[in-house]
Amino acid sequence: MVPVVFREARQNRAFEDVINQIQEAILEGNLENGDKLPSERQLKGIFKVSRGTLREALRALEEKRLIQIKTGVGGGAIICKVDTTQMSKSLDLLLRYQKISIGELAEFRETVEGIVAAKAARKAKKQHIRQLNSFLESIKSYIDASELKWDEAVKEDNKFHLLIAQIAGNRIFESVLATIYENINPYWDRFLPLDKRKRILEKTHRDLRNILEAIQKKEYHKAQLLAQGHVRRFNLIMEKAEKAKIGETLSL
Repeated sequence: MVPVVFREARQNRAFEDVINQIQEAILEGNLENGDKLPSERQLKGIFKVSRGTLREALRALEEKRLIQIKTGVGGGAIICKVDTTQMSKSLDLLLRYQKISIGELAEFRETVEGIVAAKAARKAKKQHIRQLNSFLESIKSYIDASELKWDEAVKEDNKFHLLIAQIAGNRIFESVLATIYENINPYWDRFLPLDKRKRILEKTHRDLRNILEAIQKKEYHKAQLLAQGHVRRFNLIMEKAEKAKIGETLSL
């Protein structure tokens, strides 16, 4: 860790300057996860600010999830891991309460998952192919069970998509898609007809098998088109079901 040297805060904008100095030290890696900031008394002396200004700045940094303020013996301002958690939490709420329309969700997924599949086709290694194959085998076993195991098959489907995102090697794509797949079930439950779920899963398995084949052969453009087509197919099924539900409501 590089020693951190803070300077006296600009007095005409002390609150913002304290935040910016600490934030910059964290984002540049000079302060790392688990490090502790100097004591409140020391920080007041370094920045030449009042206790109220300092505490307000630290609270703002805590709201940004850059630090965690702990009280008691051994407490203080502890540096947090910088990740995409806050962004994921906001998206989590929107999806959980279905504040994102089917069309918006499909448009985003079609674009992003196409890109992710293409990237994965460039980067996938033999162990990745084996893992993806394993997920497909599990999905097939749940489809062929004497009684369709929808929830189990969906979980394996999610794992398949998330591994592709991991292979692509972009943490933003991975984090956002993980949040989507952790909260997408209410959309399935609401808009995928129960009597057609076995057939839906069979088509899903076929789509994923084709995507995997393209990834294995490093046919990145084909992988992208197949992933986009897979999402588009799901969207059409849900849009049709949504229109049917609206029609039923209007006829009552």
